[in-house]
Amino acid sequence: MTDNAITVAGIEIPSHSPIFLTIVGFHVLLALVCVLTGPVAMLSRKRPGRHPTFGTIYYWFLLAVFASATILSAMRWAEDYHLFVLGALSFAAASLGRAARRGRWHNWAAFHISGMGLSYVLLMTAFYVDNGRNLPLWKELPPIAYWLVPGTVGIPLIVRALVRYRGMNYQAPHFVRGSF
Repeated sequence: MTDNAITVAGIEIPSHSPIFLTIVGFHVLLALVCVLTGPVAMLSRKRPGRHPTFGTIYYWFLLAVFASATILSAMRWAEDYHLFVLGALSFAAASLGRAARRGRWHNWAAFHISGMGLSYVLLMTAFYVDNGRNLPLWKELPPIAYWLVPGTVGIPLIVRALVRYRGMNYQAPHFVRGSF
């Protein structure tokens, strides 16, 4: 623990600055909305209603998470620049997925599934990279697991979704066709 850090619910917060703590609190609440709405959108039937509503909530809250992560990273750049990179990649992937759907690109569904799914994997990667050392069970794992486990779980699920939906209004990307 650093001299300027405090511990809240067993998790080390690297600064006791009221501004930093306020932004962290806001950031955590925004991220929780993403963590909850992402799976609702993923697991909902793909039709008007729940899927696009929760997907839209996920997207806009992810933008806010990225904005707050950018501020937090800037305040402690040397220690947290990697969290900025993960946030930027997560939001970029979600933006790609959303643009593909809204623009009805050729193979839009493959881009949509891949982009939105990868954004969630990167969101969870950032969470575990930042907090894994303080979490039950996770703290027993080597730090490289914080980087690899979300993708190890999430990427096969994305591939499964691509294979499952390849017959619905689009062709799966060439790297997925014939894989299973």
